[in-house]
Amino acid sequence: MLRDLRSDYTYGALSEQDADPNPFRQLQRWLAEALETHLYEPHGMTLSTVGENGRPSSRVVLLRGLDEQGLVFFSNYQSRKGRELASNPWACVNFWWPPLERQVRIEGLVEKAEPELSDEYFASRPYESQIGSAASPQSEVIASREVLEERMAELRARYPETVPRPAHWGGFRLRPDTFEFWQGRPNRLHDRLRYRLQPDGGWVIERLAP
Repeated sequence: MLRDLRSDYTYGALSEQDADPNPFRQLQRWLAEALETHLYEPHGMTLSTVGENGRPSSRVVLLRGLDEQGLVFFSNYQSRKGRELASNPWACVNFWWPPLERQVRIEGLVEKAEPELSDEYFASRPYESQIGSAASPQSEVIASREVLEERMAELRARYPETVPRPAHWGGFRLRPDTFEFWQGRPNRLHDRLRYRLQPDGGWVIERLAP
């Protein structure tokens, strides 16, 4: 039964003394450790947005860029997430790394990335991925899978080598104002450190009750 499933977290701890005062560096540190464990898609993060109707929606996207300007991911601007971010740019992402018993939650404003960055990344993608992105009317109802396959065949014929980046596809950058680093601990007394952005650009670190 689901109610009988139990795990006790004993991998590690997270103290204020050990945490980097800069949340971007702390995230880079934990992400590097997740990469070292050879997890499947350690850069996968759950992105949550809210539509004009007030209903939240979540999906997993891949982190493709990280610096102190923010977290970058790519998608179809006309998808559900794209439309929701256009109407309400506040969003949250969450990383979950079970072997490390860690998660990170990040909140902030999302903006479109620079066109040059989107062009550069799209050009670096495998040809078939370029075709797939150009062919798919993401989040729209379609009659069958054959519709996509026919559209992909048309695009392969039109662009046999390189596909130009579609105007409806590109990057997003989440500019955080809040980070929360969560480390599982025994007896559900987990470590939770929250970083909040201050008006002067600095960060304050606060411990939250588990």
